[in-house]
Amino acid sequence: MMGKLAQVILRSGKAKPFFGRHPWVLASAIDRLEGQPADGDVVELCTQTGHFVARGVWNSRSRIRVRLYSWRPEEALDDAFWHRRLEEAVRLRNLLGYTDAEGAARLVYSEADGLSGLIVDRYAQYLVVQITAAAMASRLPLLVDWLVQHLQPKGILLRTDPATLRAEGLPLDAWEDRVLWGTVPSEPVEIREHGLRYLVDLAQGQKTGFYLDQRENRQAVADFCRGRTVLDMFCYTGGFALAAAAAGAETVLGIDDSQKAVQLAQTNAQLNGFSNVRFEQGDCFKTMQRLLAENQRFGCVVLDPPRFARSRRSVPRALQAYHWLNRLGVELLEPGGILVTCSCSGHVSRADFLQMLMGVSQKSARPIQILQQRGAAPDHPVLVTCPETDYLKCFICRVG
Repeated sequence: MMGKLAQVILRSGKAKPFFGRHPWVLASAIDRLEGQPADGDVVELCTQTGHFVARGVWNSRSRIRVRLYSWRPEEALDDAFWHRRLEEAVRLRNLLGYTDAEGAARLVYSEADGLSGLIVDRYAQYLVVQITAAAMASRLPLLVDWLVQHLQPKGILLRTDPATLRAEGLPLDAWEDRVLWGTVPSEPVEIREHGLRYLVDLAQGQKTGFYLDQRENRQAVADFCRGRTVLDMFCYTGGFALAAAAAGAETVLGIDDSQKAVQLAQTNAQLNGFSNVRFEQGDCFKTMQRLLAENQRFGCVVLDPPRFARSRRSVPRALQAYHWLNRLGVELLEPGGILVTCSCSGHVSRADFLQMLMGVSQKSARPIQILQQRGAAPDHPVLVTCPETDYLKCFICRVG
């Protein structure tokens, strides 16, 4: 039997998104609180008339006051509940075939797996956990115990983002990156993807160490690179570049502004025995302008920049940046070349991105044909009631 839970009462007319199973209840949607829940406590979300909507976890310090996890009034958010959610998430990855002991995969993808605020990535025998919500932070020992018991990794590493911690009201000094269980090597860990070997810096690499969401996109793009000269901008540790080299690209040039990422990319190229790929450190926009000034042209240009829009208000400025970046990419392409352009900005919609590409085509007077519209890898499923999980856009285009 569940005890009496505090009730979060919605404002009139605000219940529809939550009956529709969107998992984030913002402060602006709440009328009042009946009870005195502590941050991290389970609460019930109710309408003005007292009708049950969903059950979630309270956080008074976040703009997202309640994260919803169950829409069944009889379902308690107890230990068994969190265990079931973890089990379901891992079972899905097994069904998808992400079982290679030397490979890498996202095992838990936050809202998409009904575990808002939790990300778990597997790199060979190691797990990297990201906490993006106080609801999961307060349950971390429970989650780690399950991961250890059922997945038996050599080690589990916690990676955090200061901006996310501040937004959730979590103290930065208490949530520094650290080993949660076992041992995690200080040197990069080797994984295999589509027959290629990559070294991944779990402790200091971007995100959790590697961009797992682009896994299938790297393979798809490689098919267009055979016999072409390839430019991979924002190459990080060489994901797209090495896939292109393996597929038979004539030459590949990777550019990134992080010297550390470039050094690891070079090591990855050597690890795979490639002599047709090289990497340089540099500002990507300035480098593209320099390449244009030098009259260099490429058969394929890959643009995979970091997130340009961190809020809805920043979307117009982000679209300007995407336009300028893609304009440079198009101008660097030979006639009939392949443009691979990506956006990981969730606030920028596919419609916005297509509109931006239309503007690039008009301004450059170059026809752009979209050959494939792609998203994140299947281990990053899209939850249809949470559009925010559909953040990654990858367009493979032919430019006349």
